[in-house]
Amino acid sequence: MTGYGRGEATAQGLQCVVECTSVNRKGLEVACQLPRDLAALEAPLRDRIARRVARGRVNVAITLGGAETGGGAEIDHELARQVLADLRALQHELALPGAVDVNTLLAIPGIVRPAPPARVDWEPLILTALDAALDALATMRAREGEALRRDLAARLATLRAARTEAARLAPEVVTRYREELRARLARAALDLPLDDTRLVTEIALFAERCDVSEELTRLDSHFAQFEEKLHAAEPGGRALEFLTQEIYRELNTLGSKAGDSALTRLVVASKVELDKIREQILNVE
Repeated sequence: MTGYGRGEATAQGLQCVVECTSVNRKGLEVACQLPRDLAALEAPLRDRIARRVARGRVNVAITLGGAETGGGAEIDHELARQVLADLRALQHELALPGAVDVNTLLAIPGIVRPAPPARVDWEPLILTALDAALDALATMRAREGEALRRDLAARLATLRAARTEAARLAPEVVTRYREELRARLARAALDLPLDDTRLVTEIALFAERCDVSEELTRLDSHFAQFEEKLHAAEPGGRALEFLTQEIYRELNTLGSKAGDSALTRLVVASKVELDKIREQILNVE
């Protein structure tokens, strides 16, 4: 699911801002933008995110500010000694007048350099800001999830209505087949009695081939599990994907057994609705 969350943490003049964005993905992908010297924090951040997000691509941007720079400069003594020795050797070699003093050395780039910044432990601040960002992200994703749940529940109701209609039409298929068979026999001047063994056997075989009671029962089970996952507290996207595949399989079997145009149209319409459900489930955690 898509979402955005921002978290901020400050302490002792330091500030950390974490922004999390998520887009739809089949599994979980995490991309962290960390400064190079904080690369070791990537694994803890990924673990923390994985505990809160089950699916989607989560992009994490971290902005740090307020760190002390060290407040001064330092002299590279080793470099100064080496430069002084080189300058004196060159002066002697070229018989140059004058003296090499401290001002000459300080003017040479690299002798004086900024003091390194004080080491800062950013991990507590980053984790605090990340938690706040994930809270905001979860709130936005929850709102989207509720909208998806309502949409999927409405589409599930459509499929259940189609299943009820299929159960009503199924017995009529055998009745119509029997009437059509007798009409064809009559047109062929073969007016057999209803209890003729051949006629009874043919109708019984047809009834067995087009019996969809098992498929209807399994659809009921799948629909019930689907609805249960819609209202579950834990992530159910993968389970819903699996149930959608199973529902599609039962509809396929139902369509192959139908032997009736009305049932076939009902199955086709149900598959269209199921394709819409399948697209929506890609957005569900």
